[in-house]
Amino acid sequence: MEKITIKTTINAPIEKVWVYWTEPEHITNWNAATDEWHCPSANNDLRKGGTFTSRMEAKDGSMGFDFSGVYLDVVQGELIAYDLDDGRNVKLNFVKEGNKTIIEEIFQPESSNPLEMQRAGWQAILDNFKKYVESN
Repeated sequence: MEKITIKTTINAPIEKVWVYWTEPEHITNWNAATDEWHCPSANNDLRKGGTFTSRMEAKDGSMGFDFSGVYLDVVQGELIAYDLDDGRNVKLNFVKEGNKTIIEEIFQPESSNPLEMQRAGWQAILDNFKKYVESN
């Protein structure tokens, strides 16, 4: 199946971007696609073979799910690769460019929603991350 690639450039050094992407106290502040959703909890064992879980919930309590999986590879400040619990693969590349950081995220889409909807949703989360990092 075709993979989807999204990316953003963040006006912050790689060290800050890495911490904000990987530490649960930050993940809960940016990990949502819209203002109607939030991430009330996150756990992250950032190492090869380690697991992660981010709880995604509608703020009105109408629905929620765990976004979770296991890490396949972690290279500090450069790469995170993981398999989601449903078997889909995700790879993130972190590229230092002076005092900016480029994040490229490549993921296998799931089969129940249109590709463009998935691309837009994942990009919205990445954009929310950019906004959070640049405002803190």
